[in-house]
Amino acid sequence: MIDRIRHFFERNGFGVFSRLADGLGMRAVNVRLYFIYVTFFTVGLSFGFYLTLAFVFKLKDLIYTKRSSVFDL
Repeated sequence: MIDRIRHFFERNGFGVFSRLADGLGMRAVNVRLYFIYVTFFTVGLSFGFYLTLAFVFKLKDLIYTKRSSVFDL
């Protein structure tokens, strides 16, 4: 059951941790564990950081779209 919940959030989530892990050159599982530990110590303040990163990544995707050719303008 826990695996189903994890797969649901990985499929439908924002992809913040996977994108952050790709940028840092780490595994996404390690970034997620770090986030969980930091959330416990900061009493949930890092959740706001997560939502801010999700918003920034979404804006970045909307602004910077990769075009395959010159004719896609």
